Amino acid sequence: MTVETDVVIVGAGPCGLFQVFELGLLDIHAHVIETLPQPGGQCAELYPSKPIYDIPAYPSIGAQELIDRLMEQIAPFKPTFHFNQQVDVLERQEDGRFYLHTTQGTSFLTRAVIVAGGVGSFAPVKLKIPGVEERVGRDVFYSIKDPDIHAGKDVVILGGGDSALDWALDMQPRANSVLLIHRSEKFKASPASVSRMRELCDAFEMQFLSGNVTRLISNDAANSAPNPTPLQAIEVTGGDGVARRVDLDHLLVFFGLSPKLGPIAQWGLDLKGNQIRVDTEKFQSSEIGLYAVGDINWYPGKKKLILSGFHEAALAAFAIKEQLNPGKKVHLQYTTTSPAMHQRLGVDDPYADDSEAA
Repeated sequence: MTVETDVVIVGAGPCGLFQVFELGLLDIHAHVIETLPQPGGQCAELYPSKPIYDIPAYPSIGAQELIDRLMEQIAPFKPTFHFNQQVDVLERQEDGRFYLHTTQGTSFLTRAVIVAGGVGSFAPVKLKIPGVEERVGRDVFYSIKDPDIHAGKDVVILGGGDSALDWALDMQPRANSVLLIHRSEKFKASPASVSRMRELCDAFEMQFLSGNVTRLISNDAANSAPNPTPLQAIEVTGGDGVARRVDLDHLLVFFGLSPKLGPIAQWGLDLKGNQIRVDTEKFQSSEIGLYAVGDINWYPGKKKLILSGFHEAALAAFAIKEQLNPGKKVHLQYTTTSPAMHQRLGVDDPYADDSEAA
């Protein structure tokens, strides 16, 4: 069967979820397609416990908590989610609508499409030595979903970017020991994080080693058994060519992401690198009716901030309302005073008692 709807959102990260909210306020129901098995995008997949400090009204909020709050906020609008699937076909139909098909065989006919897919499909850059893949999720990790499983462990973290430094500092008070390994003394992380890491090393509260992991060490003859025995150590080869054994319990790998635009690159859109060019009035792409919000879009002055994506989602929603109702003016209504908004949100009119008293 083909789902016929007004709007399909591609991506269920923070900007995609807030797009559901802005559309809902305008009485537009959305279907949401997401490649991951749950909402949240990179926030939920890569750093759920990482604090975010630039969300309005929240001095600090964890990435997963932000997703949970957004899911709570959009609940009144009952969006339809389609997880574990990616759009592999997008075609304009004769009647002006878009036909979408996903890798799970779901088809859509929709009047508007909003791409909120972050940097596109992404995957962590892998540690390329024998025996790693069968250990992922056991004692080798590319993301941290539950920091408590590493508590009290001897943890080795690989990488020199923000994720590696952030998690090294986060793990330091939790783990029994933390060793950060990077190929050089030069880091791509925040200078403040690097300084803090060096302070902890000077205080013998964590360690840093320059080099590359060249071998996993366990009781398995070739580190390739279907159910490998626990990882005992790794071999680290430094710039001096000396190989050192490092004992550990868990190996956390943060080499960054390998972004791929995926099928979006074949949609014939005007692109700048791996981003979709949009205007700043509607955040519409070169294809009428196809919009882009969040990190996936580009315009002069673009800043890859969640805050910016929320602003883009609001203006895109108004543009789509006008597209769906040509010739009708879309009036701005405030959630504090609009009875229609209160009804859509499922909240009581805060001024009802005052009007009755009057």
